[in-house]
Amino acid sequence: MPHDTLGFTTHDHAVCIRSALSAADAACAARSVQLTPVRRRVLEILLESHAAMGAYDVLARLDAEGLGSKPPVAYRALTFLVEQGFVHRIERLNAFIACMHPGAAHDPAFMICRSCGVVAEAQVEAALGQTASQNGFKVEQTVIEAEGLCPHCQPEAKA
Repeated sequence: MPHDTLGFTTHDHAVCIRSALSAADAACAARSVQLTPVRRRVLEILLESHAAMGAYDVLARLDAEGLGSKPPVAYRALTFLVEQGFVHRIERLNAFIACMHPGAAHDPAFMICRSCGVVAEAQVEAALGQTASQNGFKVEQTVIEAEGLCPHCQPEAKA
C-alpha cells in the first residue's frame, strides 16, 4: 500500500508513524537537541491518528502512562515539538497534530472535517510568499485552516 500523508486517504499508517519518528530522531541528532522520552511519547500519541488533540487530552494520556500529571509536562513537550517542526498547532481547534512533512520547510494548510475531526495537512504553494515579497512584506508564519467534510462524512459517501 503506498504511503500517503493526507489524513483523508488510505495509507500505510505504520509506515507513516515510523517515518515521522525516524525524521524526528534524525533532526534532533542533527540539531543537537534531545527527544526525551516524554517528548517522544507525546509525538507518538499525536501520530496515532490524524485527528488533532488538545493539550489536556495529551496530558491525560501521559498521566495514565505514569509520565506526568501536571499541565507543564504536556505544554513543555508540545512547545518543543512545535518549535522543532514535528507538530503543528491548529488554531481553530486549540489543538495539536503531528506534522506529516517533518523536516521539510513548508507552510502547511489544514483541512479539518467538522464531522469526524480528522485533519489532513497539505503544503501551501508559494503564491502567498511571492505576493508578500512583491509588496515588501516578509511572511514569518502562515496558518491556513479550512473546515468542511471529509470524503467519508459527506452525505454522498453515506448513501
